[in-house]
Amino acid sequence: MIKTEQLTINDRRFTKTYSDSGFMIERDGVQYSEAIDPTELGRTYTETDVPIEGEIASDTEQKAAAFDYLTGRSGGDE
Repeated sequence: MIKTEQLTINDRRFTKTYSDSGFMIERDGVQYSEAIDPTELGRTYTETDVPIEGEIASDTEQKAAAFDYLTGRSGGDE
């Protein structure tokens, strides 16, 4: 099932979306193991039947990725 959590990083709100069943999530034809988006974008995802391979990023890694997004740093896929 799709789960969402609210995160606050540097006084900015983000929504973390993931599958609690260990499956990839998808939006606009692109699959992700999880997504962290600025809350104001209101993005929605659907759960796929494709299992996630490997590890999910730690909470610290997730916050670092969100910080990179906020500061315009390119540390990975955008």
